[in-house]
Amino acid sequence: MLLLSVPQPKLPQNQSQRCPANLSAEVCRPVKRYIVWIMMLGLLAGCAWLPLAPKEFGVLQGHVTIGPLSPVEQAGQPSPTPAPEVYAARQIVVYKADGKTEAARVRIDPHGDFSVELPQGEYVIDINRAGVDSAKGLPVKITIYPNQVVVLDIDIDTGIR
Repeated sequence: MLLLSVPQPKLPQNQSQRCPANLSAEVCRPVKRYIVWIMMLGLLAGCAWLPLAPKEFGVLQGHVTIGPLSPVEQAGQPSPTPAPEVYAARQIVVYKADGKTEAARVRIDPHGDFSVELPQGEYVIDINRAGVDSAKGLPVKITIYPNQVVVLDIDIDTGIR
């Protein structure tokens, strides 16, 4: 337990008027001391809520491909580029290590890229599974390290055949 002693200055008789007129100096000094103690306890209690060390962050980023987008795609022909709303309908879901508690939802930009800053730790990554979407290899467990980038590219299969 931390005990602090606050020295009280001796006031000359003519300075006792610092207390309100209806309180004597004998009553006023303990009240001031009490207020100082309450303020110090409040400060100490407030510090208890501060984290012991700042959290360090890393980055999860990647690129998402989505397809097929039409029932028949010709072999050797490039797949059509997904429209921005195709990406906008899907999200990357970041769960805490338990795989159940959602930590973040990350939007995929119109070009298929995503990026999110996360505190160091273990996470489970999945997609929001719009319709019959699936992604091979998801959910997957990753570890975020301070000041490092984890790259995770995701191929979403729309189920269109």
